[in-house]
Amino acid sequence: MDDAGRGPWDDVPRGLGLVLDEGRGALPYALIHGESLVACAAWALGDSGVDLVDATISWEGLVESGEDLVLHDALCPMTPPAFLAACLMHARATGRPVVGTRPVTDTVKVVTAGEAGQVIGETLDRDALVAVASPLVLPAAVLATLPQRPSTDLARAVADLAAAGHAVETLEAPPEGRRVSSPDDVRLLDALTTRSG
Repeated sequence: MDDAGRGPWDDVPRGLGLVLDEGRGALPYALIHGESLVACAAWALGDSGVDLVDATISWEGLVESGEDLVLHDALCPMTPPAFLAACLMHARATGRPVVGTRPVTDTVKVVTAGEAGQVIGETLDRDALVAVASPLVLPAAVLATLPQRPSTDLARAVADLAAAGHAVETLEAPPEGRRVSSPDDVRLLDALTTRSG
């Protein structure tokens, strides 16, 4: 801090952040540590140093802001603020979109259509795969090239960015940044992130 009480980050644009809960059913409103998933995701995003904006803000308004945009999935509620900030800083350093990912731990098989229906084929190498988690950071320069708001499904948004010619970089999220897809997953994440005291 300098004599005026300002930190070294005060002159750095904060970026804008949206918490994505649309199309996720009621799960974003399940409780973890006594709070809704969507509230935990919003707090983490705010604590990461970005300015939260309302989901009703127009796409044109987001683009015209000239700010970087951090899209944070409400189903990754315990993603640490430091990781969200690291993704934003990496996107700024490279000028490329950045997405948080987790390693794939399930067995993944190739399925093809055959004469008798679907045919299960070879097992894919898990080490060559990642699961999209959160966040997806769009630098302002990339944001300005997009004709419309990205999909709220971050895996689809990443695929759309790649199809449009944007090289999307990945950063591995910590275990607490995993995405939940069921109440059982929420209970597991709750246990994983409960501090022993």
